[in-house]
Amino acid sequence: MSKNIVWHQASITKQDRRQKNNHHSCILWFTGLSASGKSTIANEIAKALFQQNVQQYVLDGDNIRHGLNNDLGFTDRDRTENIRRIGEVAKLFVDDGQIVLTAFISPFQADRDLVRSIVEKDEFIEVYVECSVETCENRDPKGLYKKAKSGEIQHFTGISSPYEAPNRPEITLNTDTLSIEQCVETVLQYLKVQNYIK
Repeated sequence: MSKNIVWHQASITKQDRRQKNNHHSCILWFTGLSASGKSTIANEIAKALFQQNVQQYVLDGDNIRHGLNNDLGFTDRDRTENIRRIGEVAKLFVDDGQIVLTAFISPFQADRDLVRSIVEKDEFIEVYVECSVETCENRDPKGLYKKAKSGEIQHFTGISSPYEAPNRPEITLNTDTLSIEQCVETVLQYLKVQNYIK
């Protein structure tokens, strides 16, 4: 990084934006295996928040790799850089006073901890979308598990690449047993009880 770069303070603060939005801002970080339900749940929560006039946005793993991170592959190093970039983008949404929902496998605890460390203590909510590999394989809407098992896809989390479950997530959603509606309600209740939303 150049030594000639200086941080410019914005004239409108994060607190100003939160006050105008009438809610707290934070990252809801959904992590879990492919086909565990991360994107589906995140989008349903975003819809519910939108209906309550809560400013929100979903950052989805596949969508981000079409643009911002289209130069990254799936090696451990690329996965770490993928999450680092997403963390920085998510932080911008928090600064803008929004609730940002991120749906990324994000298989490594250290990477998720890094994102947690770049925002304030109450701005990162780790949501573990827990689901057995067997259930994810049975769902497999994109046919990725089949391709991974045949060797067509390398470095596939849960098959040929490890997944580190969260140590102490704020929320755990077991999608083997919970419906989408139950998952959405669990997260909304958490946000209300913790005073992120009204």
